[in-house]
Amino acid sequence: MADKEMLTLEKFEEASETVKRVTQETKLVYSEYFSRQSGNRVYFKPENMQLTGAYKLRGAYYKISTLTEEERSRGLITASAGNHAQGVAYAAKAYGCKSVIVMPTTTPLMKVNRTKSYGAEVVLYGDVYDEACARAYELAEEAGYTFIHPFNDTAIATGQGTIMMEIFKELPLVDYILVPIGGGGLATGVSTLAKLLNPKIHVIGVEPAGANCMQASLKAGKVVTLDRVNTIADGTAVKTPGDVIFPYIQENMDDVITVEDEELVTAFLDMVENHKMVVENSGLLTVAGLKHLDVTGKRVVSILSGGNMDVITMSSVVQHGLIFRDRIFTVSVLLPDKPGELTRVSEVIARESGNVIKLEHNQFVSINRNAAVELRITMEAFGTEHKGQIIAALEQAGYRPKIARTNI
Repeated sequence: MADKEMLTLEKFEEASETVKRVTQETKLVYSEYFSRQSGNRVYFKPENMQLTGAYKLRGAYYKISTLTEEERSRGLITASAGNHAQGVAYAAKAYGCKSVIVMPTTTPLMKVNRTKSYGAEVVLYGDVYDEACARAYELAEEAGYTFIHPFNDTAIATGQGTIMMEIFKELPLVDYILVPIGGGGLATGVSTLAKLLNPKIHVIGVEPAGANCMQASLKAGKVVTLDRVNTIADGTAVKTPGDVIFPYIQENMDDVITVEDEELVTAFLDMVENHKMVVENSGLLTVAGLKHLDVTGKRVVSILSGGNMDVITMSSVVQHGLIFRDRIFTVSVLLPDKPGELTRVSEVIARESGNVIKLEHNQFVSINRNAAVELRITMEAFGTEHKGQIIAALEQAGYRPKIARTNI
């Protein structure tokens, strides 16, 4: 189907009905915590709760529905860091056709295994999406597969835009929508439909600072390619945004902001502790972006694009988040190498309700062991204020604590 036939209100309505065959309801979730933090009325669109763990199923299924029988019979191929891969694999299975997915070698194992579980053939290639995509095009040419682009396709974008249709029906007076951006398919669909429904709705894209290809392209007035990408948000680690959909972004996106990886780490903790939700790093872009939204008293929807995070990554993010929040920290103190000193230090910490989780005793920090040995103490605290109280207590006890790097 020609590009010009897509991204119209009629097609968005058609797509909304079509994707109901494979999606489940992801009703808005009001966040008391983030509303209080931001001064706005914050709602989450939890696409992390979709059948495949992400919104990508919408675009993939709708795109495949527009193909001819002959195009589907040749088999489908795509490139993806994981979520589009699962969407295409699931949709292809629903239509009874073969799917081949090229994924970067850095893709989390959980996403690889989930993609295979839907019957897809997985090929691991390249370090980033762009390299995997180039390989997918080669395989499509060699074997005659029908290529399903993860974002640079107006039918894909139309399918993704069904999210906006659901948001509008549930919250017609929405003021701001925050949407993650990788290549731009989701942002294109959401922003285009938002302006069709109500031009006053502000749509703000959120990118990782280490992969801000859309922000750079908008600034340049044309599609540009980044030299490199460096972000823990693997689902949005894209060097080049889609040229087909770029004009729609230019026309309908109100702004694009960026967030640092460290902000994603703390956002993960916030979502787990306050909403009991697991959201992957790319899906957390809009959560972190709430702090960058310079408005108050508005109705804001943050789209949580996915929740496919493997347990190893999850563990690392939690640990780093606790460190960033001063919930875990390490201090180094010098003390005489004689009986009772370790107990004395422990009593000081215990009186301040600190919880010691690791001790490292280095007797070789000084030639004169009787003068000083180093004790590195890793402990849990309630936060920055509590950490300061523990350090002050150690200082009052005659120690000179120094903050040390925490290695858990």
